[in-house]
Amino acid sequence: MKSKKTNRRKALKALAVSTVATGASIVSARGANSKPEVVGDIIYDQDVPLFSSVKRHGDLLYIAGQGAHFDGDIKDHTKHVLDNIQKLLEENGSSMNNVLKVNVYLADLHDYHAMNEVYRGRFGSNPPVRTTVATYGGVPGDSLVEIDCIAAIN
Repeated sequence: MKSKKTNRRKALKALAVSTVATGASIVSARGANSKPEVVGDIIYDQDVPLFSSVKRHGDLLYIAGQGAHFDGDIKDHTKHVLDNIQKLLEENGSSMNNVLKVNVYLADLHDYHAMNEVYRGRFGSNPPVRTTVATYGGVPGDSLVEIDCIAAIN
């Protein structure tokens, strides 16, 4: 019984030291005088982005959700988002033909067929697997559609 308590204490002590070290790293990375912004229960650190738009891992490229933040219909928004994804893919060594997985988030499920009209053919003759869902409460930034993807790098 004593060895379990000892092991548990060692693990908790290591966790505490790690937590303090991580906190110190964050403070030094953003500067001692920089303060994170607190909105409700969410803390936003202005010096550290919430997410990356593009992330490479091995031979895979992950593109974060892209939206369209302007007035227009679902076709305008879908074209804008797909054009932006194509640009990000090409800038990072991939292409629309190398996309393996796509997630489409619609603000309104009634836009499904119109979104598909623009989407069809954009990924070549062998399209990626896809999940399409309608979001509860809309897409952030008032976009009618948001799309993310995972692609192989050329």
